[in-house]
Amino acid sequence: MEKLSLHVDGNVANILFHSPPANALSSGLLKELSEVLDQIEHNRTVKAIVIQGEGKFFSAGADIKEFTSLQNADDYTSLAQQGQQIFDRMEKFHIPIIASIHGAALGGGLELAMSCHIRIVTHEAKLGLPELTLGIIPGFAGTQRLPRYVGIPKAYEMILTGRPITGDEAVQLGLANHAVTEDELKEFTSKLVSKIVDKSAPSINAIMGLIPFTYTSQFQTGVYEEAKSFGNIFGTEDAKEGVQAFIEKRKPNFKDK
Repeated sequence: MEKLSLHVDGNVANILFHSPPANALSSGLLKELSEVLDQIEHNRTVKAIVIQGEGKFFSAGADIKEFTSLQNADDYTSLAQQGQQIFDRMEKFHIPIIASIHGAALGGGLELAMSCHIRIVTHEAKLGLPELTLGIIPGFAGTQRLPRYVGIPKAYEMILTGRPITGDEAVQLGLANHAVTEDELKEFTSKLVSKIVDKSAPSINAIMGLIPFTYTSQFQTGVYEEAKSFGNIFGTEDAKEGVQAFIEKRKPNFKDK
């Protein structure tokens, strides 16, 4: 594994992203994540998973530079569906996945965190979906999961403005479970996870299978439509300008085309 590592400690599997500088969700990282989930699925001693990011960020987004190598709407749609499928698998996993978030969880990073079952954040962490500032849209089911946590009006605001919220705001809105200091994050996460893995595996597995019944049948339809729109939007002039502006670290000049 080049972009992440797996360390199993007793009943806990620890996944650490180490793809500097921002732990961007490239197709390579997503592939490795899928392979690690395969390994954990075959290890019946593991009762919980913790995902963390090395360095300054949990994950500051998808790999935008990788997007520029794609040519057709179908390529972008396939990329979106790849991420969606992995995150859907995580959300339906047989054991709980806990995201331990510091620095930032933005764009694809937040979409990944939202597919986890519990989120612990630092007070100052930044969480958001800033894709519209690049002339594109979320593509890893962000438009469908964010309203579930923060409500529809706040989801509109966060996505349309691109403004991230703090870890404290995320707790207030229901997007995160707890906010702690950066120094406390590791220990707090460990203590919470220890309370989970103390429970019986069959009872944990039962809960993981039951709570997803609360999701509406329209969710998968929305995810499918998001992937199609993601592909179509990437074909616009504004998307090309927005991504190029991001790479060049300047403000985009959108022409609404």
